[in-house]
Amino acid sequence: MHSSKCVILLHGLARTASSMEKIEKRLIKEKYLVVNVNYPSRAYPIEELAEKVISKAILKCGDKQINFVTHSMGGILVRQYLSHHKIDNLNRVVMLGPPNKGSEIVDKLGNMPGFRLFNGAAGMQLGTDEFSVPKKLDKANFNVGIIAGTKSINWILSTLIPGIDDGKVSVINTKLDGMEDHIEVETTHPFMMKNSKVIEQIVHYLKTGKFQHNN
Repeated sequence: MHSSKCVILLHGLARTASSMEKIEKRLIKEKYLVVNVNYPSRAYPIEELAEKVISKAILKCGDKQINFVTHSMGGILVRQYLSHHKIDNLNRVVMLGPPNKGSEIVDKLGNMPGFRLFNGAAGMQLGTDEFSVPKKLDKANFNVGIIAGTKSINWILSTLIPGIDDGKVSVINTKLDGMEDHIEVETTHPFMMKNSKVIEQIVHYLKTGKFQHNN
């Protein structure tokens, strides 16, 4: 029997709901109603994606308490949606590797042949320049905890990112004014959703509103 709590999972750019399956299975064990959304991340700009994707996911939660767990661009969709809508029964949000201040990867590779074709309109909006959607959005006015990765499997991309990074986003750029908590985990951007330590931190935050910083 499910609890009165719902968790909406939002994958990142160029990924699918299957990338969030390990998190989904764990949260189901914790008796949450889980809505693991599969959406066309490269088909529309961020503004359109947020409206199309999140409104439908909320309906699937019914009248249950709503939480979000997002990876990468999924967190920006939540920020975009909440900049225009109020979710009365919103509880907590956990973001994994969100480019909250944009990613320098987009700045430096965005004009390369094939970049837009592979990443779509939304991918082009994730830089740190004047076209950056994340940087235009306000600080968090909702309860959010952020998990940043500190390990990279792509040293070439990491050379384009200042400071510690997860191969796509620097730790500093995951941070968001107004966040409740922030923690670093030794994991990479593409695989943090499958990392057992990350998943334990997700569960702990959803239950308590804070991470376990002594682990």
